[in-house]
Amino acid sequence: MKALAIAQASGRRLLRDKRALFFTIVLPIILILVVGAVAQGFNTFKVGLVDLDRSHASQQLATDLEHTSGLSTVRYPSVSALNKAIGRSEINAGVVIPSGLQTDERAGKPIAIGVVAEQANTTQQAAVNRVSSVIAAYGGRVQAGQFAMRFGGSFSRTFQMAGSLATKTPRVGLATQVVAVSQNTLPPGFEYSAPTELVLFVFLTAVAGGAALVESRRLGIYERVLAAPVRSRTIVIGESVTAMLIAAAQSALIVLVGSLVFGVSWGSPPAAFLLLLVWCLVGAGAGMLAGTLFRTPEQASALGPVIGITFAMLGGCMWPLSIVSPAMRAIGHATPQAWAVDAWTALLSGHGTIAMIWHELGILALFGLGFFAIATVRARRLFRT
Repeated sequence: MKALAIAQASGRRLLRDKRALFFTIVLPIILILVVGAVAQGFNTFKVGLVDLDRSHASQQLATDLEHTSGLSTVRYPSVSALNKAIGRSEINAGVVIPSGLQTDERAGKPIAIGVVAEQANTTQQAAVNRVSSVIAAYGGRVQAGQFAMRFGGSFSRTFQMAGSLATKTPRVGLATQVVAVSQNTLPPGFEYSAPTELVLFVFLTAVAGGAALVESRRLGIYERVLAAPVRSRTIVIGESVTAMLIAAAQSALIVLVGSLVFGVSWGSPPAAFLLLLVWCLVGAGAGMLAGTLFRTPEQASALGPVIGITFAMLGGCMWPLSIVSPAMRAIGHATPQAWAVDAWTALLSGHGTIAMIWHELGILALFGLGFFAIATVRARRLFRT
């Protein structure tokens, strides 16, 4: 009961700290949104369109571009305006429909449709490939109409028929499947940002929260508590309960928002719950250790976030460890963050179970128990002093 009273007092102290509540609740959600949107990438190219012909034929090509999945068209009044938009990266590619398009189609003349993009820009070149496929399909229908004209047929009728048959003709499908290779990165989008931000902020909040323990020591609160029939280990247990509850509440919030707002699937529920529980143990232990290592609250507030972010960078919360060198990957696995990210990767990308992440869970438990053991020894020594 004494330990719970200490935990309750520490919890009230945190709830009165609005800055701590912002970093605990609001900031993680914001970063999940931002990082998830960036990691999601994009699946639609923005294409500028200049129609110099303004005919039925040019309108047909423009309609093909507008109704193609993966393309979003924006019309421009002139080629100079289109080039300016390309230079400013407002669009990914530009299409210039030349004047005389319809006349040249009926006359059987070669037609050159301009596609504008920067050659060194890989994104714009990808957009060019998508646009070129649409133009090639349109050109095939034009060739069908011109072929019919040579034998006295109607260009317009054959052109329309070719377009109608194109929608009915079975397409050749292409499917890729990777075999005998394990997925070593998290899925893109919010299923990347939500787990990594959870790993980052639970640890970061706990370490920065060590400032509250340092402040209690500075104010002599623990000395007054020890004047009562209370043992030092009771204080450690009480503060540990508070740290665990904060980590659990923050984890539950991120999981809830990730599921309901961003549609994140957290994998096998039993495995995810156990991983969350062990990570809360790691975060709480790190926070308790930080509270016994730092000498002033200012030192804890300044160095705690630096330590948390550094560990997150080394552990793969900012970028996948699969893209770094083997040496940096080994250094990263000296932090608990790397093992936590590995476990989430197995759950979300590999559809893993508890049996598949037991190794990561065991190492994380050792980290957490080690943090608590060192913190307990140091706390009892500080209280005696």
